[in-house]
Amino acid sequence: MSEAKKPVLGGTAKSDYENYVRTDELLSLQKSPSEWEHRDELLFAVVHQSSELWLKLAISELTEATDYLKKNDIRGALRLFDRIAICMRQCHEALDMLEKMSPWDYQQVRRALGHGSGFDSPGFNGLRKGVPGLGKEFHRLLGEAKIDLLTLYLNDRKYEDLYLLAEALTELDERIYLWRHRHYKVVERSIGAKVSGTQGTPVEILSKLNSFTFFPELWDIRTTITNHALEQESKKTTY
Repeated sequence: MSEAKKPVLGGTAKSDYENYVRTDELLSLQKSPSEWEHRDELLFAVVHQSSELWLKLAISELTEATDYLKKNDIRGALRLFDRIAICMRQCHEALDMLEKMSPWDYQQVRRALGHGSGFDSPGFNGLRKGVPGLGKEFHRLLGEAKIDLLTLYLNDRKYEDLYLLAEALTELDERIYLWRHRHYKVVERSIGAKVSGTQGTPVEILSKLNSFTFFPELWDIRTTITNHALEQESKKTTY
């Protein structure tokens, strides 16, 4: 082995790549074929384990973005929102793989899940706890600027940083919504809509939960702007 290839990091693996990524540990986290109820357990585990890693990264970036906002550093926070968005897109796209299991094959995998449920996902619950903090800081900054949402959106160039933050929050909200909705459709496609999940929660309830948004005010402002524009147009035609 050439000197350039010899590992210099601590660890027992034969390369620094394996030592740094800890591939021995990482690749041992999935069941071996002899332990499978069905061969698609590997598919199921990889999708969910990789998603938890992406969510871990999203939460880390989200936490740092919140800290930037607490220091009134909007641009510092905005740089991290793109990373969070990519994390959510990765989670969303990973769900495509689950649809490559037939409904019957999933029933075989399901026997190995016990009472496991996405409601218990550390990543999902971390998002639920962390995202509202971003909204809290946004509204604090809005208050310090002494403007409301309508003023912000009607004067977006004047308050550009705050406007970009509002839109970044809206995009984050949308990406989380789309991921949750995609998850619901995968569940519905796998086991049906009029049954219960592994913890007894009716699948139909998932569809109702999907209507939740973290920042409803940022969606409502669109309606307010439309009504404002119609009102302005009405005044023009009146005179």
